[in-house]
Amino acid sequence: MTYYVAQATQQISQSPLVVELTTAPAALREAQALRYRIFAEECGARLDSPVEGLDLDAFDAHCEHLLVRDRDSGQVVATTRLLDSNGAVQAGGFYSESEFHLVGLTHLRGPILEIGRTCVHADYRNGATIAVLWSGLAQLMNERNYSFLMGCASIGMGDGGIQAHAIMQRLRERYLSREWLNAVPRLPLADIDLPANVTAQIPPLLKAYMRLGAKICGEPCWDPAFNVADVFILLRREQLCPRYARHFKAVS
Repeated sequence: MTYYVAQATQQISQSPLVVELTTAPAALREAQALRYRIFAEECGARLDSPVEGLDLDAFDAHCEHLLVRDRDSGQVVATTRLLDSNGAVQAGGFYSESEFHLVGLTHLRGPILEIGRTCVHADYRNGATIAVLWSGLAQLMNERNYSFLMGCASIGMGDGGIQAHAIMQRLRERYLSREWLNAVPRLPLADIDLPANVTAQIPPLLKAYMRLGAKICGEPCWDPAFNVADVFILLRREQLCPRYARHFKAVS
C-alpha cells in the first residue's frame, strides 16, 4: 500500500518533491537501496543484510516507510521508517531498545511513534527536502494523534569520538532532559580528552530535531556496525517549538 500525502506536497510550493507513506514491497526496496548506498557505500557501515545492495533488517517488515520522491525523475531521494507501539509489539520492541535501556518507556502516556534509518540522497541534502519529509511526518502524527516522537540521531565517529563528545557538551547545556524517559546506553562512549580548540558541528538531522523542540534523554550509545554515536531523542507534541506548531497541530 502506498499513500500519497497530498497536503504535505502542497505546503512546499514550486517543489518537484512528493512524500509517500508506504508498505508496498517495491517502494520499500527503493528505500532500502537508498539506505544501502548512503550507509554502506558512502559512510562505510557494516550492514548485516541478507540481500546484497539493500539495507534490510528484521524491523523493516513491521514499519511503515515515509519516502520523498522527485516527481521529475521518479527517484526516491529521502526516506525514514516509522514504528509505532503496535508494530513494536510485533517486532519484539522498538529499535532504540537495542541500543538503550529506555527507563520509563512503559509509563509514557499516549501513542508513540519511533523514527529511524533516516537518510537523504547527497544531491538533495537541503532544507527543502527535509521540509517535505517533516511535512509528511507532521500530517501522519496529526491524523493518528501520536503523543511522542522518538528515535536515534547519529554522530560520526571517524575522528575517534572527538566530535561526538564536543557535541554532547553543547547538547547537555540546553537539551538534556530525563523528565519523561532515561535512555541508558548499552555501549557507552569511551572517555577522551577533548582538544581545547575543538568546534562542535551538530549533524543536520540532529539539529533539525532540536529545532523541532526535541530533548535528548541521556548519554550517547556507540554503534560499532555504523561507527557512529547514537543520541536518543524524544519529542512531546505539547513541547513542540511554536515555529513548527502550524505543521504539528497539537500546539494551539
